Amino acid sequence: MRVLGIDPGLTRCGMGVVEGNVGRPLTLVDVNVLRTSSDRPVAERLVTIEKGVDAWLDEHQPDAVAVERVFARSDVSTVMGTAQASGIAMVCAARRGLPVALHTPSEVKAAVSGNGRADKAQVGLMVARILRLGGVPKPADAADALALAITHIWRGGAQARIDAAVAAARGLDELDQRQRSTS
Repeated sequence: MRVLGIDPGLTRCGMGVVEGNVGRPLTLVDVNVLRTSSDRPVAERLVTIEKGVDAWLDEHQPDAVAVERVFARSDVSTVMGTAQASGIAMVCAARRGLPVALHTPSEVKAAVSGNGRADKAQVGLMVARILRLGGVPKPADAADALALAITHIWRGGAQARIDAAVAAARGLDELDQRQRSTS
């Protein structure tokens, strides 16, 4: 499974691609941060983010996209920019028919560090350890994007298998019912 993790932000939008499966070592494919200038109009900045996300989707061909779920902070302007960038990322993925998962910051922290209240340094260190990197990805937005992708592989991959098993069981039940009704 290949997952594009996106840590949305209007000024810095972390992008990280991780490949692997539950129970197997994960591999870093690519990581970077899309940047937009705060002196540009918001609409132009969103177009820049859209073009960047589209380019990553074209280049890396992920199976799924994991985006950080926007949560309320005290600074409304930060929340708005994050929500706008998040929406752009989701639209880009949906346009391609890719599944999109939203993961909360505490869910991501818990998945990669075992502690839902871990700080950015702890998350960065665990991302480096999980992906067997020589150092912590910088800036923190890059490490956060990788942590989102890792979380999705570990949690989303397992959930996808559960959903497939439930769907298969339902299909068998429906087939059994049809066979009984025709007998």
